[in-house]
Amino acid sequence: MGKPLPGPLQSWGPVQSWLDRLAWLVGTGFGSGLSPVAPGTAGSLVALAIYLLLPISGDSLLLYLLILIGFLLGIWATGRLVTEEEKDPGRAVWDEFIGLWVTCLLLPKTWPWMAAAFLCFRALDIIKPWPARRAEALPGGLGIMADDLLVGIYGAAILNAARILFWA
Repeated sequence: MGKPLPGPLQSWGPVQSWLDRLAWLVGTGFGSGLSPVAPGTAGSLVALAIYLLLPISGDSLLLYLLILIGFLLGIWATGRLVTEEEKDPGRAVWDEFIGLWVTCLLLPKTWPWMAAAFLCFRALDIIKPWPARRAEALPGGLGIMADDLLVGIYGAAILNAARILFWA
């Protein structure tokens, strides 16, 4: 048996291996999912900060690669956080990272557009238009990740359509 995580994380039981620790780190969005208030919003803010710090643009091949690898990694990592009692644990916020990054696709990397991406993504993630809500029913980490991927696609479509129609 592994050692329990320190502090308030002890209630989540022992960590079995370095893979469990990695899954926890990724799945909780580097710990942002531990926010006692609005963990999804906290995760989205951390995701936005990371994107703003990365030297990549909204049309960069590296952003697409980050999203693809992050989505696959997220299925595994968030799936490791699932228990019988919690099918979609609130602390699993890596899906917010991927959804927000998808929303930022093709947008100018400016404060107004990034604020719009954040607000649009959060609103759509709460509303969960069809078929995003149905995607939540997929098993394990796939269900956790798929709805936010779809919501991110919706957000990117809405914001890019607005950009092209009104600001191009």
